[in-house]
Amino acid sequence: MGELIKVGMADMNYISSPGVLTTLGLGSCVGICLYDTSTKISGMVHIMLPSSIQIKNNSNIAKFADTGIKKLLDDMLKAGARKNKIISKIAGGAQMFNFNDSSDVMRIGARNVIATKETLQALSIPIIAEDTGGNYGRTIELYSETGVLLIKTIGYGTKQI
Repeated sequence: MGELIKVGMADMNYISSPGVLTTLGLGSCVGICLYDTSTKISGMVHIMLPSSIQIKNNSNIAKFADTGIKKLLDDMLKAGARKNKIISKIAGGAQMFNFNDSSDVMRIGARNVIATKETLQALSIPIIAEDTGGNYGRTIELYSETGVLLIKTIGYGTKQI
């Protein structure tokens, strides 16, 4: 299986095969996994918010979809990944609480998913699988040898995408 690397909240990392990247407790956050199908260089970023633009304290670029995904891609390319071979899988973006107020501020999970998709599209990285939405948390594990993303939930079982 290789090395197991934990990616924290508002954190990112990448590995070469063999190895596993994991992040715990994705609620409204989104875990974005980038995978180079040729070199098997694999990356994961655990974003909390859609955009760094409106936030004053935005020095942690891994916290935001717009900056975190770009930085992860740059790091992977420096490590030898090939841009035209990178695919993505995403998970998370849940609506963890029910609010009477359905304003966009409360829909952070859905906004994180939209921002993630927009950023990946702008970078020309195809999303080949996703497990997003719902009202439950997820823990994910990305296996660099195969590109399989294992998703574990409480009450909704485990699946691979």
